[in-house]
Amino acid sequence: MTEQNFWQKYIFSTDHKIIGMQYMFTGMIMALIGGYFAYTFRMQLAFPGTEVFGFGTVSPHEYNSLVTNHGTIMIFWVAMPVLLATFGNFLIPLMIGCDDMVFPRLNRLSYQVFLLSAIVLVASFFVAGGGFGGAWTAYPPLSAQAKYNMTQYGATLWLIAVALEFVAFLLGGINFITTLMNSRAKGMKMYDIPIVLWMIVLASILFMASVGPLIAGAIMLLFDQTLGTGFFDPAQGGDPILWQHLFWFFGHPEVYVVLLPAMGIVAEIITVFSRKKLFAYKTVLYTAFATGVLSFFVWAHHQFIAGIDPRMANVFAVTTLLISIPIAEMLFVYIATLYGGSIRLTAAMLFALSFLAAFLIGGVTGIFLGASGADIYFHDTYFVVAHFHYTFFPIAILAVFAGLYYWFPKMFGRHMSETLGKIHFWGTFIPFNLIFLPLFFLGAAGQHRRIYSYELFSELNSADFQNLRVLATVALIVMLIFQLPFLYNFFASMLRGKVATANPWQANTLEWAAPSPPPHGNFATLPEVYRPPYEYSVPGRESDFWPQHEKPSGESKA
Repeated sequence: MTEQNFWQKYIFSTDHKIIGMQYMFTGMIMALIGGYFAYTFRMQLAFPGTEVFGFGTVSPHEYNSLVTNHGTIMIFWVAMPVLLATFGNFLIPLMIGCDDMVFPRLNRLSYQVFLLSAIVLVASFFVAGGGFGGAWTAYPPLSAQAKYNMTQYGATLWLIAVALEFVAFLLGGINFITTLMNSRAKGMKMYDIPIVLWMIVLASILFMASVGPLIAGAIMLLFDQTLGTGFFDPAQGGDPILWQHLFWFFGHPEVYVVLLPAMGIVAEIITVFSRKKLFAYKTVLYTAFATGVLSFFVWAHHQFIAGIDPRMANVFAVTTLLISIPIAEMLFVYIATLYGGSIRLTAAMLFALSFLAAFLIGGVTGIFLGASGADIYFHDTYFVVAHFHYTFFPIAILAVFAGLYYWFPKMFGRHMSETLGKIHFWGTFIPFNLIFLPLFFLGAAGQHRRIYSYELFSELNSADFQNLRVLATVALIVMLIFQLPFLYNFFASMLRGKVATANPWQANTLEWAAPSPPPHGNFATLPEVYRPPYEYSVPGRESDFWPQHEKPSGESKA
């Protein structure tokens, strides 16, 4: 093989590991943008009318644009590329013992389309009228017609960017599913597949199955914006509620598109650092299947006050409560895995455990919003904001950090500093709770979200309420400052961190059989999975370290 130059190796690569890292670094850049947007609009809420560092005074339109694009970026350009594309690309071939994705050029194209989508989104901030400010849900008629929306060009570019991002993940999903089903190492059966790979592939299937109606709706919305049609404009006989159905039919499965990979990452980490197999591997797998199916039957709980038939509201309230059962079962399985284990509190393990704690709060508070009667009061208040962040922050931030600390030695062949990692953990987890716990109280008091200034609302502008807003904003600033140790730790460790062995955590999945970092092609000789004679564990020896499965599934040999 001829030696590759820099452009061939790192820019136009077909190596799944390089493509995964391209997604990772792009996601990190977008996370910085999304985090800065959050800082800017929270400063406006805590200190109305003041100059914000690097931005200036925030106008009402700029406030709406910042809120809209913060949510859009963190969901579509941070959580999805890192949880699905970074870990999916990096881990799938390594963990099933093959040399690359089945369609390497398609893999490269998926990232190039994703990068184009990010460029289009950033460009939308600089067109006439500024960035789109109609919320990440893009409800019409605000998002549909220029007479309602002063950011017509920004809205159109925002919509194009989201569409391009969807194309990228459809291409990636095809690769993930095909590779996992067809390129497993010799001897690797379906129940030998690590749970994180099952979760990534199930998430890809969910995405591909749910995004179709929204793509159709996005085309209609694009026509409304550019051609003057009236699919969603009631003044022209259109129905804005139709968009809500199309959006949330995708939007709620989307929660599980990012949740399932996060649950898989956490499962890998807690098994390794508690020195135990995953309790009830098959149960978790079947539960993930059930969660995916149920996710298609809960979307209208976002529309309890949108005028839907109250009898249908009862149906969706029931399905919403039902879907909490498999998620709760997964959390209990993870707790059972930890029970009796020899737990080692590394930075990765701390982030994984904090995921379980924070997501549990998010799940419990979701029960209130799933009940149609309570949701009538809580809808569009800061209670919803707090609930959403207690579900999404553990997914998009805590699980991502857990995975990065865990697989960093495999990615780069060096260790990150555990001391800096633990400082980063506490500087992230504690302020996170101080940001969003107060928002539950503000929401319960009736404070609605997406309001530029509460100075005109005397009942919501008391000193107590304003102090809670200030507390949340100061905590956000503290949390953002504590990301600096992570950035230093990440990039400094790439260059001069402690050199990692092939299997520094003594894990038992196939990626650790490859060198650290893996070369092009991953393995000198493709591994095989074989099954030694099974011996039952001796009672009282719960600390024995078996694979994740109900029985030891075998070892790898290179």
